[in-house]
Amino acid sequence: MSRLPFDEEPTPGTGPRAPKAPTVLSVSELNATIRDILENRLTQVWVEGEISNARVWNTGHMYFTLKDSASQIKAVMFRSAVRYLKFTPEDGIKVVARGKVSVYDPKGEYQIICEHLEPKGVGALQQAFEQLKKRLQSEGLFDQARKRPLPVLPRRIGIVTSLDGAALRDIVRVLRRRYPNAHLVLSPTRVQGEGAGREVAHAIRQVARIEAVDVVIVARGGGSLEDLWAFNEEVLARAIADAPVPIISGVGHETDFTIADFVADLRAPTPSAAAELVVRRKDEFFAHIDRIGERLDAAIHHRLGRMELRLLSLEARPGYAGFEGRIAVRGRHVSELTGALRQRVSAGIALRARRHAQLRRSLDQFDPRHRLAAVRTRLVSRDAQLAAAVRRRMTAAASRLGGLAARIEGLSPLAVLGRGYSVTWDAARTRIIRDASTLTPGDAVRITLERGTFDATVTKAES
Repeated sequence: MSRLPFDEEPTPGTGPRAPKAPTVLSVSELNATIRDILENRLTQVWVEGEISNARVWNTGHMYFTLKDSASQIKAVMFRSAVRYLKFTPEDGIKVVARGKVSVYDPKGEYQIICEHLEPKGVGALQQAFEQLKKRLQSEGLFDQARKRPLPVLPRRIGIVTSLDGAALRDIVRVLRRRYPNAHLVLSPTRVQGEGAGREVAHAIRQVARIEAVDVVIVARGGGSLEDLWAFNEEVLARAIADAPVPIISGVGHETDFTIADFVADLRAPTPSAAAELVVRRKDEFFAHIDRIGERLDAAIHHRLGRMELRLLSLEARPGYAGFEGRIAVRGRHVSELTGALRQRVSAGIALRARRHAQLRRSLDQFDPRHRLAAVRTRLVSRDAQLAAAVRRRMTAAASRLGGLAARIEGLSPLAVLGRGYSVTWDAARTRIIRDASTLTPGDAVRITLERGTFDATVTKAES
């Protein structure tokens, strides 16, 4: 008898055995078995490759492919891990991924579930810095055309920094030394740690809305890239770009550069230098005033010297002799003319005053107010006469009306009813019963009295 391929070999000495049925797996069971094997044996692997077809779904999960020159593997990074990435994964970036290998059962595809991702050859923070810098630069946030000049004499200077840092002390020391009457407005905030970028952005918006704040200094001392990362966040860059007043970035040391430095209207190498840049314009302004004052003094002295020389030359001329006497004679003549002019003016004013008084008396004779008073008196008299006539007419009319009313009352049928008479109507009240012969026993009639009506039935009629 021939043996089937899946039959077991007979054990020597035992003779032939009955064939055992093979174990048949469904596709889902096979994929689940493979997944268990991979997840148990490859619990943590590090894979180096180039990102391809990277996309983030609306669920927040990121799906991409890791590939090299000869092969590729699908990869997924769940939302809980994506949120901690410091850079944006893009196609073409070489990365090192840490995760575990698993199988996606519905499609039977194996993939690596990434728990950590970092750029190959450069740190994640540096990669994120370069990506954000490139994107903001393409939007024009670094353009010099949008940079605003600093105010010449700021009324109030806003400061956004930490209360505990040395940057605040350095800024205050410089401003108090070079600008003692400066009005400082402090908006304290954290400048390091998770969420510090959003807090700095909020502090900038708060202090920039204060009335009369002309410029804002955003400052922090030096540190590593991680320490300065709050000033490399996009939310802070947007807040600086949207600020209504110029922003000076004094973050880190001279060799440190942040995104805030590129977006700010002016970058200072240190916090102290930022304070000096604010008051530098004031010093230049005062120095310019001093230079103008010195030039004005020199011009005045030069002109006075020239005038003195000219005066001396005029005094040396022959015609100048007796000049003071001639001026005295001319002065006396001027005084005489002034007195005569004053008399003429006084006489003219007196003449015009007399004419004015005469015209005033003439106008008083024809003053319309007198005529209006007489007219008003006549109107009052006529008004009293008219009122008396109206009262007389009303009394006569009332008396006549009373007489007519009495006559009408005497002729009224209601007055007849008041004397005990009544009016008999048919049941429909369409005609008055004047003849008893028109009625028959059983007819319904309606009788109207002085006060009210009632219905009755005829029991006997006599004509």
